Amino acid sequence: MSKQHWKPGNMLYPVPAVMVSCGRVGETPNIITTAWCGTTCSSPAMLYVSIRPERYSYNIIKETGEFVVNLVTKDLIYATDYCGVKSGRDVDKFKEMNLTPLESLYIDAPGIDESPVNLECRVKQIIPLGSHDMFLAEVAGVTVDEKYMNENGKFELNKTGLTAYSHGEYFELGKKVGSFGYSVRKKKKTGKKTKKQS
Repeated sequence: MSKQHWKPGNMLYPVPAVMVSCGRVGETPNIITTAWCGTTCSSPAMLYVSIRPERYSYNIIKETGEFVVNLVTKDLIYATDYCGVKSGRDVDKFKEMNLTPLESLYIDAPGIDESPVNLECRVKQIIPLGSHDMFLAEVAGVTVDEKYMNENGKFELNKTGLTAYSHGEYFELGKKVGSFGYSVRKKKKTGKKTKKQS
């Protein structure tokens, strides 16, 4: 096998591309798309988003200490891309993309109604890293779309058409290839008798 050595770079893919909504009271709410985001802790539930200081949403989130992470499906990819390349200084992204602000329960920043999952977040720490600052936040509340609840009351997240971002391209999540712990799970006995047993 032949390999090449490159200089340091962001090659940890795929990653989630999410729409982060934010807003100041009395102003038009905004949406920023970010792929530099992820889970940091289970209890308390915490996540992070990393944003360049020159981005319009940066100061909004820094001043309010709040934002909503909205998960993205294939139906939202066009809006996701648009919200990542257009600035809230110039356009009303909710209006331009026909998105509906969703009132949050625990914070003032709105979510996006068309998203299947909205994570209301409160900033706990801002960590300057270089090109980006990391907003470390605690999840204050979660809203899910009821149409993805099954008859047993389970939320079928993986049936929403979730997407990922990889090396400049968007992908819909595809075929399931395993589940957590399947590598060590005991196999079920089939009950079939061998020739020796019969």
